[in-house]
Amino acid sequence: MKKIRKIIRRKPKSVEPEQQTDRITNDNLAEHREEVIGEGRKFKYPLAVTKNRLVAISLMVGLTAFIVLFATVTIMLYKTKSTAPYLQKVTRVVPFPLARIGSDFVSYEDYLFEVNHYAYYYKNQQKLDLNSASGKEQITEYKKRALDKVMNDAYIKQIAKQNNITVSDKEVDQALTILKSQNRLGASYEEFQTTLREYWDWSVSDFKRSLKLQILNQKVLEHLDKDTQAKADSAYTKLQAGTPFDQLAIEVSEDTVTKAQGGSLGLVDKNNKDISPFTVDAIYKLEAGQYSKPVNIGYGLEIVKNDEKSGEKIKASHIVFNFKAMNDFLNPIKDKNKARLYISSN
Repeated sequence: MKKIRKIIRRKPKSVEPEQQTDRITNDNLAEHREEVIGEGRKFKYPLAVTKNRLVAISLMVGLTAFIVLFATVTIMLYKTKSTAPYLQKVTRVVPFPLARIGSDFVSYEDYLFEVNHYAYYYKNQQKLDLNSASGKEQITEYKKRALDKVMNDAYIKQIAKQNNITVSDKEVDQALTILKSQNRLGASYEEFQTTLREYWDWSVSDFKRSLKLQILNQKVLEHLDKDTQAKADSAYTKLQAGTPFDQLAIEVSEDTVTKAQGGSLGLVDKNNKDISPFTVDAIYKLEAGQYSKPVNIGYGLEIVKNDEKSGEKIKASHIVFNFKAMNDFLNPIKDKNKARLYISSN
């Protein structure tokens, strides 16, 4: 009995209720959202750090490659003085200087432009072995000439800038049209492109670039040579006053070949390659009996006359006044404003 009473008096063990899973309600929705986002951040931040590291490493690799390339090109240009064609492409993007005149830098690419089209012509058209002794000698000589030309062009550009002398794209296109109309660039545009590529490794843009510089040289020389300008203007004034063209040609023309014949050029046609294309163009713009104003033909100023038409040809005459050499004007300027070369001409 006592045993039974003890069992009855013993308190039953309390049973804890099973832990229930939290339910998402409107009251705890924000709390659950933050909990989920917090768990996601554990994965997001390592990925972001990894991405930033990749970007930083890529930038460092790119910068290192650029520095190595820059250093290599610098050594090739200034130490070994290489003129490899791919260096011209690099210097079109990165403006390495060849020299400095005052505050203006002379582009290394201008120099490579001159050297490489010459080397291409002699290698592919004249079949000159540029690695032979004679080939190396010829290229070395032309490098000197190219350097002189590029430096002269740089001074000419400065003079043009100081005197507001410019060449527009329209003027270049007009000159190109004159050359095309006289069949001096091939029978077709495609033939013209092919000739440029095969002879000089040039595009049409390269040709226009060269032509633009040539026209600028002519304009600057005309500006500098006041004496020749004065002689041409005086001759034109005398023609307007009634002096016969042939008589004046005998008196003042500086073309020793035609002077004695009253400046006669004989019969001229549009495809005449013996005289300047700008002379031919000026002649064909005149009516019979008319004469032109002084025309810049590159090496001088020229007054032309259409004496008479003979079918498709024109009997023409001219009076020429030759420009002085460009170096006559540039040398004093060079002595006064010396250039600093970053390569030697050897």
